[in-house]
This record gives sequence, structure tokens and C-alpha cells, in this order.
Amino acid sequence: MVVSVLEEMRIRSLGVIDDAVVELSPGFTAVTGETGAGKTMVVTSLGLLLGGRADPALVRIGAKSAVVEGRIRVSPDAPAALRAEEAGAELDDGTLLVSRTVSAEGRSRAHLGGRSVPVGMLAELADELVAVHGQTDQQGLLRPARQREALDRYAGDAVAVPHAKYAAAYRRLRAVSTELEELTTRARERAQEADLLRFGLNEIAAVEPRAGEDVELAAEAERLGHAEALASAASVAHAGLAGNPEDPEVVDATTLVAGAGRALEAVRSHDPALAALADRIGEISILLGDVAGEL
Repeated sequence: MVVSVLEEMRIRSLGVIDDAVVELSPGFTAVTGETGAGKTMVVTSLGLLLGGRADPALVRIGAKSAVVEGRIRVSPDAPAALRAEEAGAELDDGTLLVSRTVSAEGRSRAHLGGRSVPVGMLAELADELVAVHGQTDQQGLLRPARQREALDRYAGDAVAVPHAKYAAAYRRLRAVSTELEELTTRARERAQEADLLRFGLNEIAAVEPRAGEDVELAAEAERLGHAEALASAASVAHAGLAGNPEDPEVVDATTLVAGAGRALEAVRSHDPALAALADRIGEISILLGDVAGEL
């Protein structure tokens, strides 16, 4: 039988302790020292780690919170390990990591095997993990669970063997029940996802999209996103080509090209080359008019 062992405990900002690491060995551990050395804080830290009441007055002056962390060697099939796994905790190579944080405002948090758990969970596992011997701390025999364990040990194999089979069957039942619940949940989630996809397909069908419509909509969105700049540019270009009624003194391109065309038309009979240029200017006048009209 592998006995649970508290291998290490780290204490930060608790009472007179700023930062300390307590390394422990298997078996009985005695804490000794002078008055004021911090013996009480070590035992208090152990109590916090095992779900004891949190007192914000214990937080070191100037610190935001006190933290106690413990590393416990535990057998994977031990009751404490099994109960921790049921709560979602994970063992790291046979080691269970436990931590307790107490803020100066009085808030308390507990973590077990990397998972946030209620403080009561630490208290539930305390009896299986560590025994603290003191004037009033060792009262385990008053607990019904400890009394049943004593009776079971006294009964021997006649009770131990059926109890072990029952425990194995119960663990299997819990595992199957958890798996069934997960399968049922996933099936329900898949059904919800299918309903959502069907709803989406119906919405798409109601719109009646056509091929290439997304490209057209993207282009239209691009134009609308720059509508003000496009309108301003078109207005300036139109004024440059066809003139601005509000400012008649500004000469536009259409007027200038028309004047050039009239000048060449007056002498086209005297020079074939100028006649050809007059025709080209006429084409330019028509093109300018078309562009100005579209603007």
C-alpha cells in the first residue's frame, strides 16, 4: 500500500513568512523552533492547504494575497486520487498539486491538480492526505468515515474483498455514466448544429443567390464605401469637360476643343493635313460630350 506523502510545501506572504519552502519526508514530521520563528504559520499553511478557514488578517502586511502550494505524492488508486480525478483534477506522474490563495480582501481560491475547485473539496480530501497531530487536531475517529474504515480493517478479507469489488464496479459505473452523458450531450449538440445549418440553408434559399452575385455585391460595397470621394471626383471632372454653370468664366475642355475645331474647319479646304486634323478634333468633341453626359 502506497501512503500519501506531502513532499513539499511553499508558503508566500503568510504572517511572518515572506517566502519559504518546506521539504518534508515520508512518515512523522515534527516542527520545532523558537517563539516567533513561524511554527504556527507552517501549521496554519498546512491547514489552509487542507481546506481550513481563511483569515485575511494572516496575509503579510503590504502583500495582496497569501499563497500556499503543496506537492503530494499519492497512489493513483488511492481514494483521494480517485476523488480528485472525479472533480476534474489531474495527477502529474503520481503527484497531486494543491494550492490555496487568500487575498487581503478576504477572497479565497483553491486549485487541485490544475483545476479550480471549491475549498470544501480540499477539506474532503484532507483526512486521506495528511494527519496533523496536535492538542485538538487529531479527532479522526469521531468521523463516521474513519469509523467505517476501522471496522472494515477489523473484519479482514471477508469485507475487504467484496468492498474492493464493489469499489471497482462503482468506479466503472461512474465512468460509463460519464461516457453516456458525454455521448448524449454530443448527440444533442449535433442535433442543434444540424437545425442551425438547416435554418441557414433555408435563409440562403430564400435569398435566391445567383452565380457571381457576391463579386457584384463586393464591388457595389466598395463603391458605396467611397461614395463621397467618387461624387466629388465626378463633379470636378464634369466641370472640367462641360463647364460649371455657377462659374461661367471658367473655360472648359469642350469649349476649347470646339474652338480649335472651328479654326481648322475654316481653312481645311486649303490643306488636306489640317482637314484630317479637323476631323479628329470633331471625334474628340463627340467623345468629350459623351463622357460629360455620363458624368
